[in-house]
Amino acid sequence: MKTTRIITLSIVSLLLFSTNIIAGEKWLQGYKKVLVIGAHPDDPESMCAGTMLKLKDMGAEVVAVYLTSGEAGIVGKTHEQARTIRQAEAKKACDMLGVRAIFLTQIDGNAEVNKERYAEMKELIETEQPDMVITHWPIDSHRDHRVCSILVYDAWRMTGRNFDLYYSEVMTGMQTQNFTPALWVDITSYRDKKIQAYLCHESQELEGAVKEYHDTMERMRGMECQAKYAEAFVQQLWK
Repeated sequence: MKTTRIITLSIVSLLLFSTNIIAGEKWLQGYKKVLVIGAHPDDPESMCAGTMLKLKDMGAEVVAVYLTSGEAGIVGKTHEQARTIRQAEAKKACDMLGVRAIFLTQIDGNAEVNKERYAEMKELIETEQPDMVITHWPIDSHRDHRVCSILVYDAWRMTGRNFDLYYSEVMTGMQTQNFTPALWVDITSYRDKKIQAYLCHESQELEGAVKEYHDTMERMRGMECQAKYAEAFVQQLWK
């Protein structure tokens, strides 16, 4: 009797889970202004370029925000040289996605959490007035990613939680850690353009990352929501 009950409950749970997945993208509907805030050029594209494209098709204005300009990201280049190259690559990627780019003033590899940096992020949010923000999951091996997430979370609180805040993943296993999504977006029809935008960051030689991380990660998330490729998210909730 106990075994039968467990099996019945398991079947019900699976049915509810399946229904939730099929209806899952309803959570994207109704957003008018979306900021995707990443620590470096290529992070917004890596996290959720497919979702950015889908939101645009649903009528939202989408903005890619870069906390730094990747100043430390090109071996043999000065910070000024790398900044120029990587901003140009980011603008090319944004043009391909049809989104606007904003560059904040932090330095790659030396991102800070302090009073001034909290104020900078809060000012961005107040100026842009998004109703949705996507940023890094806060548990991450890259300090700049953690800093970015902390600053966005604080801005969410300091502006009265007047936008919906979501976290996404980048190169899970190598960078994003302990990420258990609750929301998914089928990006199968947008996946080719996502990869094209990601590869606009030519200085980073990202072909290997696509094969080693993105193919696996996006297929895994797709398996979780009955799609070929998907991106996954966690919403910050106020309890």
